[in-house]
Order: sequence, then structure tokens, then C-alpha cells
Amino acid sequence: MESWSGIEVPRLPGAGQPLYLYDSARRAKHQSQPRGRAGLYVCGITPYDATHLGHAATMITFDLINRLWRDAGHDVVYVQNVTDVDDPLLERAARDNEDWVVLAMRETALFREDMEALRILPPEHYVGAVESIPAIVTRVQELVDRGIAYRLEDGTGDVYFDISQAPDFGYESNLSRDQMLIFSAERGGDPERPGKRDPLDPLLWRGIRPGEPSWPGGSLGPGRPGWHIECAVIALTLIGSTIEVQGGGNDLIFPHHECSAAHAEVLTGAKPFASHYVHAGMIGLHGEKMSKSRGNLVFVSRMRADHVDPMAVRLALIADHYRADRQWTDDVLKAAEQRLARWRAAASAPAGPSGALLLSGVRAALTDDLDTPRALLLIDEWADAALAGTGDDTVAPGLLAETTDALLGVRL
Repeated sequence: MESWSGIEVPRLPGAGQPLYLYDSARRAKHQSQPRGRAGLYVCGITPYDATHLGHAATMITFDLINRLWRDAGHDVVYVQNVTDVDDPLLERAARDNEDWVVLAMRETALFREDMEALRILPPEHYVGAVESIPAIVTRVQELVDRGIAYRLEDGTGDVYFDISQAPDFGYESNLSRDQMLIFSAERGGDPERPGKRDPLDPLLWRGIRPGEPSWPGGSLGPGRPGWHIECAVIALTLIGSTIEVQGGGNDLIFPHHECSAAHAEVLTGAKPFASHYVHAGMIGLHGEKMSKSRGNLVFVSRMRADHVDPMAVRLALIADHYRADRQWTDDVLKAAEQRLARWRAAASAPAGPSGALLLSGVRAALTDDLDTPRALLLIDEWADAALAGTGDDTVAPGLLAETTDALLGVRL
């Protein structure tokens, strides 16, 4: 699957700083210390609808990590999946009487356009679930052969992962069993299904069903993969047995990231699967949770069609800390548009306060668990001073533009 087009990132003077990130598993900030290439795996979209602001906020979060690693001199291998076959996609296609393949291709193409507009650095590997099925089949068969997975005895051909074979199951999410059962039921699991050894056992392979697409599964029989094993296998194949960051929205903490980590760790024996499990907060709209069921999603493509500057959208989504659940309102966008205009004016000023001090301050803020509110405040203060005629650093306005472009992804 093709990724989107890349962009040239300015090279900033001096050296970037070590990046500290909050790890959901350890529930604290720890320094990211990549050995070799910094492996970043971000759970991508299920392409049955257009890119909404929740998707955009999540992708911007991990784009910042990518940019800060590169600023510090790390080589990055960035992998993002596309769940281009799954129940929600098939259900939407059936509802709209549309070919599910065409729906997935259209929405994936729109997602790429939105990512380019938001200046998200493209992943090195942009990988669909469908193209990964042969590798997934091999790994699921390995789990079956080792007695870590089992087939239900109801004739469906469904294969499940036995969580009792993953003794550390639960370390990533830090949830109680009761909480896990609730989230499993709410987020695509099937804890009430008869025949499972444990209600929390996740699906690895779904046997063929009438009217559903399927692929050869060897001795597993025809079917299609479960969600969690998809990400585990793609990451293991393209990054390795351990990765530096596994990322997504905080709704993926359980069951998705918990289960994908368990799959990967049992397959390889390497623990933990990710040095940091990093999760972005949810975006609400005017005080309500933004969701497909409520019908209150705000789509990036719609905003672009309405001539909203994507850089203002980006600034609005980083005005608060990435881990916070936050609200999208007209005032939030208006404030971002005003901030963008002020920064652009300051970047055209003849001089300003020290650009080196500004760059150092922005680096320090962003490498402290992506503290964008502090970084934006530092730039606001610099811009106000430059527009007031304070400071005699004539190269600082240009350095401001390079700093916001390289580190924040905001082009002035």
C-alpha cells in the first residue's frame, strides 16, 4: 500500500534533546532511548469513514515524536497499518450497498490527502491488513502449534488466543479484570461468547462466513484475521521483536494494545513489546464525546473544503496536551487562526529576541512529554516581543519559521 508524499523538514542548528514520554504501562515519564533505528508503530484507520479530528489529533501526536527523534539525530522506522478488512468496514459497505473494497480504497485515499494537508511525515511502511494476511496466517498457525491458541469446537473455524499462556497479560493497561471485561464488550471483543477458555481471550482468526470475504488460511481453514494479531505481526515483520513506541488513541489501551503486546511477546519471548505505550486523548465537540454513533464528527476534508487552513487545525489540536481529553469548539479554531496569523506576522518582522534561546526553549518543552502548551506559549511571547520591535536578532524570524516547521509541523 502506498504512503502519502513526503515533505522536506528544515535542519535546525545545534543538537536536539533526549525525548521523555509517558508510558501507559509504567504510568510515568521515561526517557526514550532508541537502540539503532527508533521503531514507531502507530495504529491507523479502519477506512469506512473520512478522517475526523480525533484521527488528526492522534496522527499529529506521533508526528511530533517522529520529528523530535529526527531532530535528535535518530534514524526512524515508522510503520502505520490500515485495517482494510474488519467488521465496521463490512457493515458500512452493506448499509450503503457498496463494495467494501471500493469503500476502503476511497477513504484511504482521502486519509492520505488529509495527512499531506496537515504536513504529517509519511510512514516508511504503510501497510494494509489484507496484504499482511499470509504473514498473519503463519504466526497464528505457530501459536496453534505451540498450544497457545485454540480452535472453538462449534464448527465456525474461529481461533482464539489463550491469555493464560501470557502470564504478564494486563501489565500494559493496568486494568482490573472487571474493567477489562467491560472494555472488551465495548471495544470489539466478545466476552460472552460460549466455548472460549476465558471470556477475555481475543480472536486470532475468524472462520469463513456466508457473504463475508475470506482468504486461504492453510490448516486454519479459510477466513480472515483478528484485529490485534494484525498489528502485532506487521510490527514484528517490519520493525522487530521490540519497538520503541506503540501508539494510538487512549481507546486502544485495552483491548487492542494489551492483546497485540501479548501476541508479540509470546511469539518472540522479548519483553516488553514496546518500550513506551503512548496514547493520545479523545476529541469532543461542544461538550459531547465526538463519535460516529452520535453523528457529530468533524471531518478534516470538510474543513479543507471550507477553506480552513490546515495549519490552524494543527495548531488548534496541539493547544492542549496530547494526553488530555479535550473539546473542539469554534472558539478553539478561532484562537488557533489568530495565533497562526500572529506567528506569520512575527516571522516577517525585521528582527526579534534571541532565536537560539527560543529554539532551546521549544526543544525543552516538546521533549518533556510533548508539552505543546508550553512550547506554544514561548512562541507567543517571542512573537509579541518581535511585533513590538523588541530584540535585535535579525536571523531570529527565519529561525522561528524553521523551528515551527521542523518541530511542530506548522508552516508559516
